[in-house]
Amino acid sequence: METFLITYEFLFGNGKRHVYPLKVDKRTISLISERRRPLPAWTRLESCQCPPCPLTQANAPHCPIAANIAELIEDFKEIESTEHARITVHTIERTYTKEAPAQKGLSSIFGIIMATSNCPVMNFLKPMARYHLPFSTSEETIIRSISMYLLGQYFIAKRKGQPDLGLKNLERAYAMVQNVNRGICRRITSVIQASGAQGDAASNAVVILDAFSHLLQAEIEGHLDSLSDLFGGNPPLLPFPIGGRGEE
Repeated sequence: METFLITYEFLFGNGKRHVYPLKVDKRTISLISERRRPLPAWTRLESCQCPPCPLTQANAPHCPIAANIAELIEDFKEIESTEHARITVHTIERTYTKEAPAQKGLSSIFGIIMATSNCPVMNFLKPMARYHLPFSTSEETIIRSISMYLLGQYFIAKRKGQPDLGLKNLERAYAMVQNVNRGICRRITSVIQASGAQGDAASNAVVILDAFSHLLQAEIEGHLDSLSDLFGGNPPLLPFPIGGRGEE
C-alpha cells in the first residue's frame, strides 16, 4: 500500500507538546487509523448521529469521524480556543509553521481528518485532502473547493457524463456538510461537558470549518462575483479569445 504522511505538531508555551501523524492511503485517500487508545462511548454511531448519515450500526458501530478525532478531543478538552501554540505541519513536499490560537490548528487538522475518514457525506472532499493546505484562509478554501470540484466536472464530461457547471450539486453537498459539522460539534460539546472540562478549542475549531461551508454557499449563490475579477483581466489572460482555436 502506497501512503503519504501529514504530521501535525502542537507546542504550547508551558512546554506541552502533542504530535499527530496522519497516514493516508494514496489510492483511496482514506485515513489509516493507528489508534493508541480504546474508543470512548461517545464515538458510537448512535451518539448524536448526524441527520444525513446513511450509515447503520451494523456496518459502522462507530462514527468514522468521531473515532478518528477521539484522541484529539481527549488531548485538547482543557485547552481554550485562544491559547496560542507553535503549530508545525510536515507534508511530503514542505513544512508549514504558524504561531496561532489552538482552534486554528485544530480546525486545520480536523479538516483533513473529516475528509479522509470515509464519512459518506464528506467523501467528495477527498481530492482536496490529497493536496491539503494547512491554515488556509476562507478565500483560499473557497477557491480550492470550487476549482477541485470543477476539475472533477471536467472528467465527468470527458467520460460523456453531464457536468454540473452551475455548481448546484456542490451547493447541496456543502449543505449536508453543515449537518455533519453540527453533529460533530454536538458530540464534542457533550463529551467535554460530561468530563467537567472547560476547554472550547475543539468545538470552536468545527465552528470555523462550518463558517467556511456557509461562505462557500454564499459565494455560489452570488455567482462567484467576488472572484470574477481574477479572470476578467484586460488584456485577457489567454493569448486568444476563450473558445478560439489558439492556432495560426
